[in-house]
Amino acid sequence: MAVTLAEVAAHAGVSPATVSRVLNGGYPVAGGTRTRVEQAVEDLGYIANGPARALAAATSDLVGVLVHDVADSFFGIIAGSLQSALAPTGREGARRLAVVCNTEGAPEAELAYLALLEGQRAGGVVLTGGAVEEPEHTTALTARLTRMAASGAPVVLCGRPPLPVAAGLPVATVMFDDHGGAFRLAEHLLTLGHRRIAYVAGPAGLSTTRERLDGHREALRRHDPALPEACAPLTVHAGFERSAGYDATRELLRRGEPFTAVAAANDTVATGVVAALRESGLRIPEDVSVAGFDDLPFCVDTAPALTTVRLPLREAGVLAAHLVTGRRALPPGGITTLPAELMVRGSTAPPPTEGSRP
Repeated sequence: MAVTLAEVAAHAGVSPATVSRVLNGGYPVAGGTRTRVEQAVEDLGYIANGPARALAAATSDLVGVLVHDVADSFFGIIAGSLQSALAPTGREGARRLAVVCNTEGAPEAELAYLALLEGQRAGGVVLTGGAVEEPEHTTALTARLTRMAASGAPVVLCGRPPLPVAAGLPVATVMFDDHGGAFRLAEHLLTLGHRRIAYVAGPAGLSTTRERLDGHREALRRHDPALPEACAPLTVHAGFERSAGYDATRELLRRGEPFTAVAAANDTVATGVVAALRESGLRIPEDVSVAGFDDLPFCVDTAPALTTVRLPLREAGVLAAHLVTGRRALPPGGITTLPAELMVRGSTAPPPTEGSRP
């Protein structure tokens, strides 16, 4: 038979209300009393009735974390740091249960998971990664998140732009400076002397793709107003996987348009770019410079090490956890933009002489 709250209280020598305060967190309880209650919970093997608590409190201790691809290091790093921050090792504050939902970037899956989380009275939700920029989906997503936030479940948009929700709701946005990072990366290549810069962009219709491509093109335009049009045939939209980078680079080579550098949508795509170039007999960076985005852990171990743009993924996960649990107040306007830092490594160099270009 399941152990009751009253039995835990009797074992610890406190009132059931005190046990409830310790388990729910956020209430001042003397250290010695908290220790006795936690020991009683451990001794008796007490397990809280989550659904009953959710009904009583209108929300539960469950936090939904929506990711595009849990196998992608970008999302894995954010989700991992977020989950760690939701379950503090200290005695202060209640633990939260993070439920990671893998949407594969599909807008219908995003809405379906949110409906399930709303049905479970989730205590908060964090949406990570680029947003699908379709007006119909944006409208449906805004309505769903507005309803959840109005019911008392904080919402955090992490790595995507804000939504037009009503003022006063607990909805926060944590953005990366994708535009600025892409601008600085293209500027770096231009400073080295590259003018024929290929760009393997992410999927069309995604906010992250748009921001990074806009930043890239702005840098080209500032250097020479004619460059964006000259480099347009060198832009290919692809997925965020290694195979997408490989296939996109093969397509660029088939087109026969000369280029001396490739900027990839992310680091994983850049590894596919490197593989396709080497398969064609080209050296990096002697023949073609290659750059990525995100600064995932493997970047320093590639040969040569990958020039990229570092995004503070772990910091973003921790910040999202603090916002969704109310441990940090909403910033002014509800929006925080985290910086992007250019990391120059061995995969980029001045362009080769005219005779050796691909």
